[in-house]
Amino acid sequence: MNESPPVVSVVGMSGSGKTTFLEKLIPALKARGLRVGVLKHHGHPTPFDMPGKDTYRHFQAGADVVVGASAVQVAVFRREDGAADLEAVIARHMGGLDLVLTEGYKRGPYPKIEIHRAAHNPDLLCAPAELLALVTDEAFDIDVPQFGLDATDAVAIFLAGWIGRDEVME
Repeated sequence: MNESPPVVSVVGMSGSGKTTFLEKLIPALKARGLRVGVLKHHGHPTPFDMPGKDTYRHFQAGADVVVGASAVQVAVFRREDGAADLEAVIARHMGGLDLVLTEGYKRGPYPKIEIHRAAHNPDLLCAPAELLALVTDEAFDIDVPQFGLDATDAVAIFLAGWIGRDEVME
């Protein structure tokens, strides 16, 4: 099995712009030659698959694993007992990557980049000790690297350095 890559959780209040920020950060990391995985927290006890689709029907019939494959994507659906073990999911599916970004998992064990908007909440969601960096529209008096909401290139450079890959192509 491949060694698990470094993991950073991108966290923030609902509506703070986590997904939008990741949509811009991922290409900036890829442009630096990094292999990036994203694990999205699905906090609802419902399956990802859609009712009526063949894969959903196979899973409902009792299959332990269902794989949907096309020329451009492969989707794997596995039966889990309760909450999936995040470390096991990363080790099983994301070995060989340079970096895994999780969206959500605000109470998880990984270092966090918090997306913060003053209009959503005056306070930070995380304690400074939990933060690897802060992406915000206001300055905080804490000893954590802080970036503007549109500073995805700067965050990509920061993350490449953090994982020891600051020599990757620019």
